[in-house]
Order: sequence, then C-alpha cells, then structure tokens
Amino acid sequence: MNTRTEQEDTLAMLRDSLARYLDNHHGFEQRLHALANTGDAPPPFWQGLSRELDLLGAALPESRGGMGLGMAAHLALMETLGGALAAEPYLSTMVIGAGLLQRHPGTLADALLARVVAGQAVLAFAHGEPQSRHDRADVRVRLVREGDGFRLDGHKAIVQAAPWAGHLIVSARSRGAPGDADGLSLVVVPKDAPGLRMRAYPTRDGGRAADIVFDSVRVPSDALLGIEGEALPQIEQALDEATLAVCAESIGVMRRLMRDTLDYVRQRKQFGVPISSFQVLQHRLADMHMALEQAGALTASVGESIDDAAPHERARAVSSAKVAVAKACRAVGQGAVQMHGGMGMTEELAVGHYFRRATLIETQFGPPAWHLRRVARWRGGAA
Repeated sequence: MNTRTEQEDTLAMLRDSLARYLDNHHGFEQRLHALANTGDAPPPFWQGLSRELDLLGAALPESRGGMGLGMAAHLALMETLGGALAAEPYLSTMVIGAGLLQRHPGTLADALLARVVAGQAVLAFAHGEPQSRHDRADVRVRLVREGDGFRLDGHKAIVQAAPWAGHLIVSARSRGAPGDADGLSLVVVPKDAPGLRMRAYPTRDGGRAADIVFDSVRVPSDALLGIEGEALPQIEQALDEATLAVCAESIGVMRRLMRDTLDYVRQRKQFGVPISSFQVLQHRLADMHMALEQAGALTASVGESIDDAAPHERARAVSSAKVAVAKACRAVGQGAVQMHGGMGMTEELAVGHYFRRATLIETQFGPPAWHLRRVARWRGGAA
C-alpha cells in the first residue's frame, strides 16, 4: 500500500466484503445448523474466503501471494469474523500458521503456505501442554534427530482447530529442560502421520479442539521451521500476534452483544414503558459502552505499532490490550445476559452464544492476572 489512506480504504473494502459474505453464509441460523452437525471438516464458508473473496493472504507480503497489509488486515478481518462467531480457523491458520510459515521459507513451508492462501489447507498450532499453564517455554514434547529426519514424542492439549486442520505446527524441545528459553524447535507435521493420535471434541463456544499424542512420529528434516533449538522468539511473536488478533475478535463479539442488548431493552416493556428508560439500565449500558470503546481504542493503537515493535515493547503492549479486553468482555457479556434475563443463556438466542465466546476470550492466551504480571516484568524493557 502506498499511503495510509489507500490502506484504510482497502481495509474498509475487505471488511464490507467479508461482512456481506458472512451475512449470507454464516448467519445465526447457519451456525445453529453447523453446531447440530458437528464434524471434522472445515466450516463450509472457509474456502469461500479465498475463492470468492480472495482475502486469506491480505496480511502476507506481496512476494508471498498476499496484499502486504500486515497486522492491520488481521485485526480488521478478525473483528468482522468475531461479529459472526467465525474467527477460529482464521486465527489458527492465517494469524499463527501462515505467520510462522512466511517467516521460515523452505520447500515444504512455501508449498504449504501457497495452499493456505488458496484456501486448500487449514493449520493448527500445537503448543500448549497439560502442565504449561501459559508458560510458553514449558514444553516437554521431545524432538530427537533420527537418521535424516526427526522423531517426535509427547502430548499436546487443547489444540484449537486441530480437528479441521490437515497439518500441525508443533513446538518441541530439542534440548534442555522444560522452562528453559533455549532448546525449542518448530516442526510441521501432517495430521495423518503414523504414530499421531488425536482425541477431538467441541469447545464450549462452538469451536473444535483436540488433545494430541505423538508416539515416535517421524518427520523429514525439511519439516523443521527455522534453526533447531532457537524457536522461542518466533513462538512468542506468533502468540503475541494471536493474542492481539483475539482482542480484535472480541470487539466484533462485544459490538454484537451491545447491538442486541440495545434492541432488546428498547422493545421490552415494564410498567408500560420500555426498560431502556430506566436510569439504572442507562448507567449500566454507558459503562458497557465505555469499556468496549476503551478496549477497541487500545487494540487499534497496539495494532498500529506491533509490526515494528521490539520484543519487550510488543509484549508489554499486547498484554496491556488483553487486560483491557478481558475486563470489557466481562462487563459487556455479563451486562448483556443480565439485561436479557434467563433467556439470555438459551441456545435459541444469539446473545448466549456471543456471551460464551466473550467469556472464553477473557482467558484465551492467558488470563488477566498472567498478562498483568507480564506487563510488570517487562516494565522498562527488562525481564
């Protein structure tokens, strides 16, 4: 993009195109139908994002088949996808997966990235483990050199979008002990690799996840992304970008909650008048609106600088945004449900589905307390 105005115009066009497409292909009725027919095939609208809209590569450099819009594209698209509760494959595939692939060029990575941009592949990032508790260096899955490739052994937990994915990007320890900053590697593993076992299940917000066991899974040498044993900085960057993308998703989720709540309180009557005329509810709605706008402004501000920020600046800024978003998700989500009353938690009403997603976003990629500790740890640029 040549100028900031041109970039903003392009992003607005992408938002509008995606919003119209989702209205036609991923409305609330389609969501209810999809939830009633759970399976491991990618959501039916996924390939349309590439074939009909050609937007999967919007964030990637033009040299990699993209539009060169960077993190701004992820944030714009994630907010729109959040408004339709449709963000998960994009998060795992484009924000994390494609981001890691395009930073580590190679024969396998380049071929897989081309398939991703064409809408022909879904990726999942297998990083979290049962004991890790958001410690990004606490990895016990082992990667051992064996012949002309590697052997992978261990267990990953709650791998988001894994049932939909054809390939996993797996973090594993090449050397050292769990918690060591040195010794982590990233490898690409096909989901049908011999020795890989997956237990898939639905998540509370309607997504799909899996626990995965690697039992002597063998991968070729070109499956390694980057330099063996030096992947922690790349993992940190990918997870920070994913965290900020989820912040943007939450803005779309909360805007839908606010819209539905405002419509409801204007229609619902008590004592012969709309309950929107009650002062206590007006104050509650004002607090919800302020929390949402503050979270949105902070997310946008961090998004403008994250592409060029130093690691410690990125960590502090992203965690600050996540804390604000978590507080807003609680204020807006709980306020919306309480104003709707008991019907706010029914499956038939959209507000309950958005509330569940907002609740899970509060703790996704770390709860507020974890991010507050991270902000304090990086204050002044020192760990």
